[in-house]
Amino acid sequence: MAHKINDSCVNCGSCVGDCPVEAISEKDGQYQIDASLCTDCGACVGSCPTEAIVAE
Repeated sequence: MAHKINDSCVNCGSCVGDCPVEAISEKDGQYQIDASLCTDCGACVGSCPTEAIVAE
């Protein structure tokens, strides 16, 4: 099960560097997680200051 970024995201980018498979990218001013790349490791969850990353 992949993770996703919800509307609580403030686009700080703190999650990007924590993703070991580079599944997080910015598109149209919003960060997104590519479900096909996400390994469900949860590394990004702890780095999000607004708790915007959740299991899908």
